[in-house]
Amino acid sequence: MNELLILGRILTRSGEKMGKKVICAGHVCLDITPVIPDLGAKKIEDVLQPGKLLNVGEADISLGGSVSNTGIGMKVLGNDVSLMGKIGCDAFGEIVESLYGKYGVAEGLLRNDSVSTSYSVALAIPGIDRIFLHHPGANDTFTADDIPWERVKDAALFHFGYPPLMKSMYENEGEELVRLFKKAKESGASTSLDLAAVDPGSSSGKADWKKILSKVLPFVDFFVPSVEELCFMLDRNRFHDWKKRAEGKDVCEIINLEEDIRSLADKCMEMGCKVLMIKCGAPGMYLRTAGKERLDSIGSRIEFRTSVWEKQDFFEKSYLPDRILSGTGAGDTSIAAFLTAVLNGENPEWAMHYAAATGASCITELDAISGLKTLPELKKKIESGWAKRE
Repeated sequence: MNELLILGRILTRSGEKMGKKVICAGHVCLDITPVIPDLGAKKIEDVLQPGKLLNVGEADISLGGSVSNTGIGMKVLGNDVSLMGKIGCDAFGEIVESLYGKYGVAEGLLRNDSVSTSYSVALAIPGIDRIFLHHPGANDTFTADDIPWERVKDAALFHFGYPPLMKSMYENEGEELVRLFKKAKESGASTSLDLAAVDPGSSSGKADWKKILSKVLPFVDFFVPSVEELCFMLDRNRFHDWKKRAEGKDVCEIINLEEDIRSLADKCMEMGCKVLMIKCGAPGMYLRTAGKERLDSIGSRIEFRTSVWEKQDFFEKSYLPDRILSGTGAGDTSIAAFLTAVLNGENPEWAMHYAAATGASCITELDAISGLKTLPELKKKIESGWAKRE
């Protein structure tokens, strides 16, 4: 699906009744993805070596970060979305604003001439897990005070993404992140939180994420991290063991559902988690939900069906993609589909079907948005017998 088709669908829906109002806030950046040929490599050193020249294709320049990927993804899927993020008054900021303008969502951007725009260089080498070179830029200065809270008062859902890449959100044991989610809950919106990969040597990597999550999760209704991010934060010894066993490959290929994923889910539920969806890369994703009493505290504007969602515990296998160009944004757009399904009143099984199917659709293009399909399109493909990964 190309960009013109995506834009056409958004414009078509502009004359229709949109879904529930959604706020997507947090990390915004510009993604630069050079096209790297498939050399049959199994390890990173097979491709990238000191002093070696590697010929690559043209660079794909697209919007990145949780606000862009999940927010625009939710808009493409038919939701009434407002995006909120901070950028600089520099060349990259002009590109970000221009790209947001194409989707009609640039009004939520906060530009500041004292900071630089965040960017990432994504090295998507076929056969090897992605590597990111990231500059946090303006995201480090984002606080709860940057949110126009009057716009959240009638929102059904407030989604916030990538606090590990936003310095203000993890400093002082996550004090600002907790303040932000408390305000969101007080506004009457349901809340969701996505994480991001952490550089162990960075200030974020040295933060006490177990303590931060224990403080913020009671105010989060839908927690949607990746298994690798979550393990790094909650069980560092297990994380290092995964890395050692993976030997440079994707750790999601070597983890165990019972021993690894459910163990992490148990820790999250003990911290007060309500609905937990753990993204597990190519193998699929895992869902765990709390009981009725805890789920009843989810905001009323979302019209959440507690009786259908309580005490869920299952793994959803991935659908086989038509092709693979890049995994960039696959997790974020899976979240977009999952949350859209929840807003539409879908049951847990179909919410997870849509999440997995959207991830498989996303990776067929270099950017996060161009490969997306609407939920009716996905349902038709699923019901026609879309094969899943063994």
